[in-house]
Amino acid sequence: MSVARVAGVDVPTGHWIGGERVESERTFATISPIDEAELAQVARAGEAEVDAAVRAAHEAFPAWAALGPAGRAPYLHRLADLIEANIERLAAVECADMAMLLRSLRARVIARGARNYRAYADLAVAYEERDWRSNGTWNRVQRMPSGPAAVVTPWNAPFMLSTWKTAPALAAGCTVVLKPAEWSPLSCSLLAELTAEAGFPPGVFNVVQGIGEEAGAALVSHPLVRRVSFTGSPETGRLIGRAAAANLAPFTAELGGKSPFVVFADADLDAAARKAAGQYDDSGQVCLAGTRLLVEASVRDAFLERFDAAAAEHVLGDPRDDATTISPMIHPDHVARVEGFVERARAEGHEILRGGRRLDGLFFEPTLIAPRANDAEIVQREVFGPVLTLQTFETEEEAIALANSTEYGLAGIVYTGSMGRAERVGRAIRGGTVWVNTFLVRDLTAPFGGMGISGIGREGGDYALDFYSDLKTLQILEGSVA
Repeated sequence: MSVARVAGVDVPTGHWIGGERVESERTFATISPIDEAELAQVARAGEAEVDAAVRAAHEAFPAWAALGPAGRAPYLHRLADLIEANIERLAAVECADMAMLLRSLRARVIARGARNYRAYADLAVAYEERDWRSNGTWNRVQRMPSGPAAVVTPWNAPFMLSTWKTAPALAAGCTVVLKPAEWSPLSCSLLAELTAEAGFPPGVFNVVQGIGEEAGAALVSHPLVRRVSFTGSPETGRLIGRAAAANLAPFTAELGGKSPFVVFADADLDAAARKAAGQYDDSGQVCLAGTRLLVEASVRDAFLERFDAAAAEHVLGDPRDDATTISPMIHPDHVARVEGFVERARAEGHEILRGGRRLDGLFFEPTLIAPRANDAEIVQREVFGPVLTLQTFETEEEAIALANSTEYGLAGIVYTGSMGRAERVGRAIRGGTVWVNTFLVRDLTAPFGGMGISGIGREGGDYALDFYSDLKTLQILEGSVA
């Protein structure tokens, strides 16, 4: 078995298929964004490895489904216990592989993975089948596990987002084939190790590593896959949706955002400015980030003064250093992509209010741009980096129109001191989640997903468990059975 030593932790680099490590003839390199050094050569799956993983999941499915929610729950709780016991190891590896702040990984992100498994195990057990009488029959709606699920996750927060998707799938009775992003696959390899330690039967949880166009494409188009869940770009989401549709496999996708951050004159400007400057966290590599600052014109200068002061407190540096607030971006190709957006904005004559430069290593300055027009690329397209735009509005109606003026609809943030405005604007903004006077507070039972090109379907709570299930109505003629 091939193993890489990463941040003092031994990480297997092979696939996890049917309860065993499987190597491939080909490999790919994963590099650390911290210093661009190679961390490992990771097994690179093709159609053969993907087919083996899906068939392992297919063979394991009947017995896993037959356990029922109560029979599956102990496995998920044991896995949650093991995640909590291994937070330091998981955090160290993910920090090296993806460069998220180590203190964040330790304090909340990895632990969220454990909470995901606990929450879905308990939700599945607590589900009450709907039953009623009508037309002389007794009726009951039942959840039936749907079959092998393909889960394709992104490179940002890879461990947590993998647990967010696999937890409801497993709790619902599906078996899983997980394909992590090629830029940050290592923590998912450790997750596979923990499922084995938790006693999961072989084939229930599988991991194939590889390039999206190869392993990902083979996975989502496999005829034995009965559910497909994806997080990534709209462009890739369209391709995956077509592949899933060919097999009539239900598909859910979260496809990024260009979320508005709306600040009214009656808001707590200090709180709003601090939270707005916080949108640079993780170098802006957060799908939910409120990247379009929409500020009431009368308080623009007062808000901008406070925002500049808060943004100036950021420290770019090594994510392992507690003083760092902004860590390197994921990959040289991604830094070049972000730089391209800013350079095109500069060439088009949009005003660069702060930042705008690529720095040494994989850093890009926290940047704020005042666009000349709302239809500018920098306003309309997701950058997924530390780049925000600043626009003003005069009325509530104009704020809502600007907020809803992109094709995206993942989230929205509103700062106001008025409950009436919070209700009106919160309801009017087109987004799967809208926060008022806060940000990134999540209830695991609430629906999560996007509108427009930000996605299709919903994750979270019973919405996710329903997605991974086939709903069946059982009808029995009253008086026909004893």
